Amino acid sequence: MNRFENYSKPRMWLLGLAVVALTAGCGGSGGGDSVSGPSATEGSIGAVSTAAGSVSLGTAGQYAILAKAGVSTVPNSVVTGNVGLSPTARVGLTGWSETAAADNSDLYSTSAQVAAPGKLYAADYAEPTPTNLGTAVLNMEAAYTDAAGRTATSAATTNVGAGTLTSQTLTPGVYEWGSAVTIPTDLTFSGSATDVWILKVAGTLDMAAAKNVILSGGALPQNIFWQVSGAVTMGAGTHFEGIILGKTGITLGNLASINGRLLAQTAVVLDTTTVTVP
Repeated sequence: MNRFENYSKPRMWLLGLAVVALTAGCGGSGGGDSVSGPSATEGSIGAVSTAAGSVSLGTAGQYAILAKAGVSTVPNSVVTGNVGLSPTARVGLTGWSETAAADNSDLYSTSAQVAAPGKLYAADYAEPTPTNLGTAVLNMEAAYTDAAGRTATSAATTNVGAGTLTSQTLTPGVYEWGSAVTIPTDLTFSGSATDVWILKVAGTLDMAAAKNVILSGGALPQNIFWQVSGAVTMGAGTHFEGIILGKTGITLGNLASINGRLLAQTAVVLDTTTVTVP
C-alpha cells in the first residue's frame, strides 16, 4: 500500500502540472481573433499617455478612430489601429468594404484599409462588442470633459495669436482659446517625452492645406490633447499630431495624415487619409 502511494503521488502531481499548462495555453491573455474586445489586439492599440497631468482616455485609447455617428473613407485610406462606431450600427462604416471576422464570430470586421491586426467595430456586432464600445464612448466623453475643465497655465497660454497660430512654437502647458483657431502655417510643439499639452478650443479648428504639425525635443503625439468644441477640418496634404477630442465632427482632407487618434462625438470623415496610432 505504501509503495502504491509513493508511486502514484508523483504521477498525480505531474498530471496536475500538465492540466494547468493546458488550461493556461487555452485561455490565457495571448488570445487571437476569437478574443472579443480590441484589447486583445494589442499591436493595433498603440501608446497612450502616462505622463503626469495628461488626460485619461480609458478604453477609448484602444481605438485610432472612435465616433458616434459615422466613420467614412474615400479609398484608399490607411489606418493603423482599431476603428469603433457606437451607437450607430455598421451601416455607418462607409467606404471600408468590410470583410467578416475570419472566425465567423461577428464580433468585428476587417478591411484592406485597416492594417492588421486592427479591426472595425460597430454597435450591432455580437456581444460583447456593443458593451465594449459603449464603455469606450463614455470614456471618450469623460476625456473631453476632463480636458475642457482644465485651467489655462497662464496669460501667456490664453488666446495665443488671437486664434491664428502663424509660425508658432508651443511649449508644454494648458492653452485656451475663447474662439475658433486656425493654423495657416507649420506649427511646432517643443518639449520632452514627459511633457503634456492640452489645447482647449471654444470654436472650430482649421488647418491649411499642405502644412505640418512638427514635434521637437522628444515631444510625443500621445501627450498632445486637442479639445475642440466645434468642427475640426484638416486641409489636403496636411500632417497633424495629437489626440483630437472633438465635440462634433472631424474631417481630414485628401492625402492628409495624423499620428494620434480621432475621437469624435459625431462623425469622422477620411479621404485617402493616413491615421497612425502613436
